[in-house]
Amino acid sequence: MNILAIKSSGDHTSISVILNEEINTFSMSHERKERPDWDLFLSNIGHKKTFILKDIDLFAFANSQHSYTATRTIATFMKGIAVGIDKPLIVITDKGEAFDAGEVAKEAKQNFLDSGSDHKKFDPNLANPTYHETNFKKIDE
Repeated sequence: MNILAIKSSGDHTSISVILNEEINTFSMSHERKERPDWDLFLSNIGHKKTFILKDIDLFAFANSQHSYTATRTIATFMKGIAVGIDKPLIVITDKGEAFDAGEVAKEAKQNFLDSGSDHKKFDPNLANPTYHETNFKKIDE
């Protein structure tokens, strides 16, 4: 089973690919407002050298509470790919700083296998980030 996963906390992004049982991960720290160069991330884990996106069976991203903007960016990127090549997409709850894209990929694989490999349960159109902490300032209060 081949899995591609991404996680970002806003100022640190990691990407991981599991090709059969081998895991390759690349991570990089960056400015909070800087958007990752996806081609750089993908090429550092072997894209177009050892795999192409159509080889991926399952896509996943971490639903990070540390940067909703980064998570939405990743969700949009992964949804576009998954919908475009008709593959499942799983949203994994972020478990903190030590939880990188490799851990996201492993948990996604386990969740997918536990579901009986049911693609319909992981429709990319329904894979949306959520944000639990809402500290919005209301106008006129």
